[in-house]
Amino acid sequence: MATTIGPGYYKRGSIEVWDFIRDQGLNYHLGNAVKYISRAGHKDDAISDLSKAIHYLENEREFLRASSIRIQEELRTAARIDDYLFESSAEFDR
Repeated sequence: MATTIGPGYYKRGSIEVWDFIRDQGLNYHLGNAVKYISRAGHKDDAISDLSKAIHYLENEREFLRASSIRIQEELRTAARIDDYLFESSAEFDR
C-alpha cells in the first residue's frame, strides 16, 4: 500500500480509500461514491457527503442506461443490415 500525505478521514481502517478504489478497479463515478461514503460523518456534514455519493451513483446509473440503449440500437441496426445482405445475396443467387 502507498503511504500518503492526506486527511485522516481517508485513512481509517486497514486500507486507504484510494487503494481500495484502485484494487477494485472502480471507475471515476463509483470511486467517488465510495470516497464520499467512506468519509461520511468523519468530515464536515455526513448528509452532504451521502448526497454527493448518491449524485455519483445516479450519474453512473444514467450512463449505463444510455449505454445499454445505444448498444441495443446498434444491435438492431446490425440485424437489419444482416437481413438486407442476406436478402440481397439470395436475389443474386437466383
